[in-house]
Amino acid sequence: MSKTKGGFTLPGESGYEKLTLELAEKWGADVIRDSDGTTLSDEIINAGYGIYSTICIIRDHNEWAKENTDKLQQTFLMTEPRVADGEELTIELMKDFFIEQFKINESADSIKYWQVFDRTTNEEVKEWKYADGKVTVKTTPWHKYTVNFLAYRIWEEISMYNHTTNNWDKEHLMQIDPIYPQTQDYMKNWMRNWCEKHPMTTVVRFTSMFYNFVWIWGSDERRRNMYTDWASYDFTVSPYALDKFREKYGYGLTSEDFVNKGKLHATHCVCDEKKLDWMEFINDFNIEFGKELIDIVHEYGKKAYVFYDDSWVGVEPWGERFSEFGFDGLIKCVFSGFEVRLCSGVKGVETHEIRLHPYLFPVGLGGLPTFKEGGDPTRDAKIYWRNVRRALLRANIDRIGLGGYLSLTLPFPDFNDYMEKLSDEFRMIRDFHSNGGPLTLKPRIAVLTFWGKLRSWTCSGHLHEHPDVDLINVIESLSGMPFEVEFIDFEDVKKGKLDNFDVLINAGVMDSAWSGGKMWQDNEIMEKVTAWAYNGGCVIGVNEPSATEGYDTKLRLSHVLGMDIDEVDRICHGRWSYEAKGSNLNVLCNKGAYITDGDTVVLKDEGGVPALTKHPFGKGMGVYMGGYRHSVENAGELLRLILSLTGCEGEKYVTDNVKTECAYYPGDKKLVIINNAETEEITSVMTDNGKVSVALAPYDIAIIEL
Repeated sequence: MSKTKGGFTLPGESGYEKLTLELAEKWGADVIRDSDGTTLSDEIINAGYGIYSTICIIRDHNEWAKENTDKLQQTFLMTEPRVADGEELTIELMKDFFIEQFKINESADSIKYWQVFDRTTNEEVKEWKYADGKVTVKTTPWHKYTVNFLAYRIWEEISMYNHTTNNWDKEHLMQIDPIYPQTQDYMKNWMRNWCEKHPMTTVVRFTSMFYNFVWIWGSDERRRNMYTDWASYDFTVSPYALDKFREKYGYGLTSEDFVNKGKLHATHCVCDEKKLDWMEFINDFNIEFGKELIDIVHEYGKKAYVFYDDSWVGVEPWGERFSEFGFDGLIKCVFSGFEVRLCSGVKGVETHEIRLHPYLFPVGLGGLPTFKEGGDPTRDAKIYWRNVRRALLRANIDRIGLGGYLSLTLPFPDFNDYMEKLSDEFRMIRDFHSNGGPLTLKPRIAVLTFWGKLRSWTCSGHLHEHPDVDLINVIESLSGMPFEVEFIDFEDVKKGKLDNFDVLINAGVMDSAWSGGKMWQDNEIMEKVTAWAYNGGCVIGVNEPSATEGYDTKLRLSHVLGMDIDEVDRICHGRWSYEAKGSNLNVLCNKGAYITDGDTVVLKDEGGVPALTKHPFGKGMGVYMGGYRHSVENAGELLRLILSLTGCEGEKYVTDNVKTECAYYPGDKKLVIINNAETEEITSVMTDNGKVSVALAPYDIAIIEL
């Protein structure tokens, strides 16, 4: 590959000007940015590069926050259940929670939203009183009780994480809530002043907008992380917002609507109309006030990019209104291929940029050493790039970059050399997309979930945070495949959208948002999917697809899949005998799975339980997997399975080695072949010009002109 420049955002660092400018040249950077905990000196700012300046619009305002403590962001918390041993019980509200993160909101506006519950009878208790951080309630002996209360968040969670991870010795940053008109006035004035003081900044990088994903810490270090959800709206609540919601929607929400018996409303779960209304309410506010701040940035001749992490809740880049913000660019931090697709598919921005890992911090998000003794950042970079690159072959990204402390790379010159190679690879792949993009094979794939398009290419978090969610593993494999993939919801099915696809994927446990839960109780949905499959469609179901309670089978699509799942109801019923045919696809076994139709073909089993099956249904096909985990080999095998199920077996431009993948760019007549393995691999590809064979070093790439 030739040495190229551009499309790279480098983290600069004052005190390390020589290193910053040397690596900017080495990695072909055209932009230098600051990061949390770093600044850019005049020498760096005036070196002729574009300048990204990072702002988190809701933190770094401690002076104003201390004068307006009633304008801090809040959340509902629920105490752990306490058992009454008499007719009165006193519950200490903050006993379970990290007192450096939360402080009770004792105002009358707050307390009117508090609720006490007898969780034994599941009834609200009206007779209680509050004093000195404690609630005293009249009780029935041996029943258990909880209190829902509002608390201010007094330490911004990303700052809190950085403090504890990187041993920062700084003042704790608080987060202010822009829902209040007074906060909005302050923030608009602050934004103007900031723009005036940063004349050399070309791009203002908003570290998302107003509300962080939920992250509740506990008082006990053994369970410091009490609850985390990437797309939760629990940190968007306040008495003022609740009152405004009632005015707009004509009904009010209670604390229990958020707390949900202590389970909260994880994105993994199907939610009710109340939560959907609240999400819409917060999204509308984000867009309306967010646009005012972005307009200010534009008035000063600067571009506005948004970071699709941290305080992104309410921004909803895959939502219908996202383009109304007026952002010029979107930045997403990525560990995996599906996150590349999550960024690249967003409409309404000119520039799509990904922030690569490893982040230039001493330790990674998992707590293991990275840029410190015991770490191997070059190895980490190769693995992350392996995950990301396969998706980059399929979807265009305009820019890449890093974040953190550049000085930490000094003891790791091999990392700096590898980043030079990586950046040249990226620019080459990016340029191929500019002339028509890669060839796509015939099967068109729909992924059916409760969330549909809104949660395209995500299952609420990074792959390393949710490794046991079947769907996130499936979409990670799909992210590098040569297929059109679209995420649809159950209303899309009713509208006949399935007719646009050849394959329907439904994966997840029963009642999850990913499998669909109660949505499968809609008979119209059943009729539409059944007819589509019978007329030639292929349904791939993983774990507990279409599962819901109240019917003759647990899987409502059992007649399509030829499979069902039973824990005990059919323990006395006979089972079909079978002979497993064999498959290279590595799947998991669902111990309750059993065949419902003698026509079902078992491809793989475990301990006498079918794990991978296929079942003819009319002109179509049903395929069942007990569970799926992404791996280099599994992605290759799943690709081949999809091709064979749709009559496309033997298609050109597919590698014959599952550890490798390829993409063909007709506009440039270039075939790109990548090795996803840490071993040398030989692979072949059948093209319109005949077979092409190459030997690839570990994680390497080959470019062939046809």
